[in-house]
Amino acid sequence: MNQHRDHYLFFTAALIFVFLLLLLSCHAAQENEVEDEREFDYTPGSEKGPERWGELNKDWASCNSGNLQSPIDLSNRRVKVIRKSLRLKKNYKPFSSVLKNRGHDISLQWEAHNAGSIEINGNEYFLQQCHWHSPSEHSINGRRYDMELHMVHVNTDPNVKYNITVIGQLYKIGPPDVFLSKLLREISSMSDQKQEREMGVIDPRKIKMGGKKYYRYLGSLTVPPCTEAVIWTINSKVLSIKLPTFTNLIYFDFFASK
Repeated sequence: MNQHRDHYLFFTAALIFVFLLLLLSCHAAQENEVEDEREFDYTPGSEKGPERWGELNKDWASCNSGNLQSPIDLSNRRVKVIRKSLRLKKNYKPFSSVLKNRGHDISLQWEAHNAGSIEINGNEYFLQQCHWHSPSEHSINGRRYDMELHMVHVNTDPNVKYNITVIGQLYKIGPPDVFLSKLLREISSMSDQKQEREMGVIDPRKIKMGGKKYYRYLGSLTVPPCTEAVIWTINSKVLSIKLPTFTNLIYFDFFASK
């Protein structure tokens, strides 16, 4: 009898464990960026444009009604300046990656937990992917720059409220950026027929970040579902990118969205 009871208790515990895993995975899925741009677009006034994002899906309500939406101007009083003495604790490492055409951008993605992490406020956030926007999404004193790179990290602890952190880097036209120049050579033949490409081992430590201070604020994802669970950290120093590299990156980013 005791043996049957033990089996029953073990089976019940296993079911509860599986249920909790599914619940956590569903919760995480709702917070991540939408991968398929066919569900939305960036065209002002269109049926799926930014003004309508919050109406297209009940899980995207924050896009219209949120109080901590991003992007913002970094002179906003929500923003704190973090000095170099409180530098980010990075623990990145090389790992195999995939270049993926997501429709609204082309992103470089690493398998979760394998490309290292960053520590903020005692919490560990694992690097997932990086992508870029042009012009920059954030501005400084009203000025938007030529491009903005985002490195997206996720914390898997359900007790951490702000479980996404994005490290941003602004760029202007100028001398070349070695990492982006090399990356361009890899993506130059991507098309809408080639949705993914194995990139081999890419070292995220090669992504140049600069500045003696950072801008830090609490905000949201900048695409649906606009989840307000993001710690934004933007480097204060604006780096440069060579004009041909910039032009080609933006061309392929634009081409991906078509």
